[in-house]
This record gives sequence, C-alpha cells and structure tokens, in this order.
Amino acid sequence: MRQTWRWFGPKDLVGIDDVMQAGAEGVVTALHHVPTGAVWTPEEIEKRQQEIARRRDGRPSGLCWDVAESLPVSEDIKRQSGDWRAHIENYKTSLRHLAEAGIKVLCYNFMPVLDWTRTELAWRVAHGGTCMRFDLYDFAAFDIYILQRPGAADEHGGRVAEEALRRFVGMSETRKQELAANVAFGLPGAADQMSLDDMRAHLADYRNIDADRLRRHFIAFLEEVIPVAEQHGIRMCCHPDDPPVPLLGLPRIVSTEADYRLLLEAIDSPANGVTLCTGSLGARADNDLPGMMRRLGPRVHFLHLRNVRREEPGLFGSFHEAEHLGGDTDMVAVLAEVVKEEARRQAEGRQDASIPFRPDHGQDILDDLTRRAQPGYPAIGRLKGLAELRGIVAALEHDQLGLLARA
Repeated sequence: MRQTWRWFGPKDLVGIDDVMQAGAEGVVTALHHVPTGAVWTPEEIEKRQQEIARRRDGRPSGLCWDVAESLPVSEDIKRQSGDWRAHIENYKTSLRHLAEAGIKVLCYNFMPVLDWTRTELAWRVAHGGTCMRFDLYDFAAFDIYILQRPGAADEHGGRVAEEALRRFVGMSETRKQELAANVAFGLPGAADQMSLDDMRAHLADYRNIDADRLRRHFIAFLEEVIPVAEQHGIRMCCHPDDPPVPLLGLPRIVSTEADYRLLLEAIDSPANGVTLCTGSLGARADNDLPGMMRRLGPRVHFLHLRNVRREEPGLFGSFHEAEHLGGDTDMVAVLAEVVKEEARRQAEGRQDASIPFRPDHGQDILDDLTRRAQPGYPAIGRLKGLAELRGIVAALEHDQLGLLARA
C-alpha cells in the first residue's frame, strides 16, 4: 500500500515539510484555483509538481504528485445543460495533460451541488480535541427553517421535523449563521463558498433531475471520458456520496455497493474504478466495508481510510468523525482485504498492485487546535491516523506473523 497525503497547495497550513515528517510517500492534490470546467494546462500541472518537489527552504522533498483529487465534474455535465459538451472536451484534454505529466490516478465524484456536508466543523470530543460532525436534526433545521426549501419538512418526516423545530427555536442567530456556513462549506480548497441564494438557485436547477436521470448523465459522461483515460493509462476512481443518502431533495447515486456495480458494469473498463472511502460509506449501517473491498477489489484504485461513529440506530442518522481505529468500521478487516487484493494483483503481474491510500480526515488534537488548517485535515490528527494504519499493514504483511504468511 502506497502511503499518500492530501495537500491543498501553497496556502495549506500543513506544508510539504509536514508531509515529509509524517512519512508519506506521495501527495494527493488538485488545481483548486482553476475554475470548474476549464482545462488543467501542462504549465499549471508542472507548477504544482514543482511546489510538491521542494521543501520550505528550497531543498528537494523527494515527493511526487501521485493522485489527482479532484478534477471536478461541472454541474453543467451533471445536468447536461449549458456548456456541458465543452466541459467534457476540456475534461478529456485535462486527462491527457495529467497522463503526460505522469499522474495516472484520478479521484473524482458526481455529487450534485455539494461535495460533502457537515453541520459542525469543530465538534468537541471527550478527550478535548475536535472533529467534524453531521447532526441530522440540525441539518433538518437548516433545510426547513434556514434554507426554507419547499417540501423539506415532509421529506424529513414527523419525528425529525419536530426535533428540528425544537432545535431551531433554541438556536442563537450566531449558531444559525454558523450552521448555514458549515452546510454550504463544500469542498475544502475550493475557491468559493456558496451563499443561501446560490444554493437555492442550484437546487432549482436540479428540480427535474431524479436519480435515474442523474445516473444516465453519469454513464454518458463515463462513455466519453473512460476511453480517453484507458488510452492514456489513467485509472479514474469515483468517490462515494458524503453522506451516502439523498440530501436537500437532491439524488445520490454512488452510496452503496449496488450503485457502484451499476456504474462498473455500464462501462466495463479497468479505467473505470472505485475510490473506497470507508468514512463516507461507513455512515450507512448497511454498507459492509470489508465485503465491498473484497468484492470490488479489482476495480479499487484509491483508498480513503477514515472512520465514523454512528450515533443512533437505523440505516442513517447523526454521526461524527472518529479516530481511525475507533469508529463503527472494522478497519483491520478492511485492511486485511486490501492486503489480499494486492497479493492477488502481484500474482497477476498487475503494474498497479500497490494501491495508494491516504489517512482521510482526522480529529484535531494537540497543536492542530491552534493551527486551524482545512476542516477535517489536521496535521497531527492525520499523522496519528497514518501511524495507526501503517502499523496494521506492517503486521498483516509481516513475514512470519502476518496475513500473507498464513495464507
């Protein structure tokens, strides 16, 4: 398993020197400043590679840009509206430029409007650190009373809507503003944050797009770009919905193993693959993460390893970001399946036998609490997670004691 680290570019408060000290072998990044739908030029790609290759004092870092996350899919492509055809052509061009630069793994998603959703970005946990959290009832209060989306109360249902009203009545104006900003935060590293009016306009654009139609648009996108990716040796891997349920009346089509199978079977190519995010998928009680890794393994091109703690029974509800070994997903069992899949690939002679992974998210602990880096991406919290994951992998791969020795 190749250990990587997400970096948001020169403005990231967790710098390349920190990445080196964490022991990561490669970097996961993107050109966040390039507008969605525009071409990633060779010049901008090379500039980012050079930024990764240098330490703060100018000496070589020895690090490379391993995984692009994310080359965004525009809302026009998802809706098949506006400039969507031009955006697809630009996407193909960007794929070629990434391949020419030696970047062969691309993580992306097809979530409408928001890339991820949380109600709290710094929720205090028992040990004094903080983490990101999704509170179902606060989210419903936002949806019904702050965003004032038509039909929201009926969609959330009686019990949730009743608690949402109680929460909203008790909220200060400051908390209401904070909640709206948190929900609208979107992708870390993105250039812009949506206002409530922006969000309402985006939701209106999806008024007539249900899950079936969005899936058809997704497959049409894949039919265009996967042949280009395959020709240039790029492994595209779709990130699951976060959280993996419909929100704000928007369809979600990459939330379960069945969702992935539909997409993988629709475009049956090694270039069409999976980003297995144990945190996003783990927020649903019916997602079997070790089993998904075992069954989808040949098409898993990238791993986001994090854990969440579901706070109530049922399919889906409130959850928070847990320690990497402390949530509801059995991370040891997941990693055991990864090690088995890598051994299988090695036996087949696959060049991609080593699957890149990164410690996704993490709790803010120690100096993270004053550094104020991107929400969900602390230095020490991720370092702790990487160390824990690295230790499990070392044990599983040990010559005498590990999983492979017993196989």
